[in-house]
Amino acid sequence: MTEDILIFTVIILTSIAGFLLRSLTVSGAIAAIIVGMAVFIGFGARGLFLLGVFFSTSSLWSKYKSTYKKSIEEKVAKGSTRDWRQVIANGGFAALLSIIVYFHHDQIWLIGFAVCLASANSDTWASELGSLSRKDPIYIRTFKRIERGTSGAISILGSACALSGSFLIALISSWLFHLNIYNSFIVFLFGFIGNIIDTLVGAFYQQVFVCSQCRIETEKKFHCERATTRIKGYFIVDNDTVNFFSGFIASVLAMIFVK
Repeated sequence: MTEDILIFTVIILTSIAGFLLRSLTVSGAIAAIIVGMAVFIGFGARGLFLLGVFFSTSSLWSKYKSTYKKSIEEKVAKGSTRDWRQVIANGGFAALLSIIVYFHHDQIWLIGFAVCLASANSDTWASELGSLSRKDPIYIRTFKRIERGTSGAISILGSACALSGSFLIALISSWLFHLNIYNSFIVFLFGFIGNIIDTLVGAFYQQVFVCSQCRIETEKKFHCERATTRIKGYFIVDNDTVNFFSGFIASVLAMIFVK
């Protein structure tokens, strides 16, 4: 009981620290506490450590060369400070699997949990570090170069970082939960596939708006203090939706291959 109270205290203090360091909004900090507690209930301190690896490295790369990324933030829906929607988009399904494993112990839920975090880590590393590429990325719908920060664009640097982000989670998952080589590879592979799904859905289905004032194409619904106009993509398919479903689909696919 004392250990549980200590862990819950650490979760709360970590979320508060995330807010003070501007990695989380108030709503993001509250959501992080809920996700963290769910993960601890299901996977214990080891699951919480894995979640912490994702959160800490992603926050680090989000802040890395933030001044250089200022122009890119005009295109993307949200900046480096995560709100509750972003926290749930990246960790919500992992939290759900944590609750499931509490009632039904099976390695299949562990693999799904690890893949969910590997997918989120892969996508975040690709987005945050890929934007630092010297060359503009290639848009997968046209295979032509396009501005940095455009959803559905890829670069060599971004792809390498996506692989690295997924590999890190797979490696630590293998160490923490004693996964065999096959299941460790499944976590790595489908974590990266989650990033690919995110890119494809972002290119073909995610909504994009245009600002009537400055004419910039952006993911923001408001720009230059006025409402923007949707020019492509489907209603409700925003970056948070894409992030959630890419991790969800990758995790479900991975669980089919567990052995």
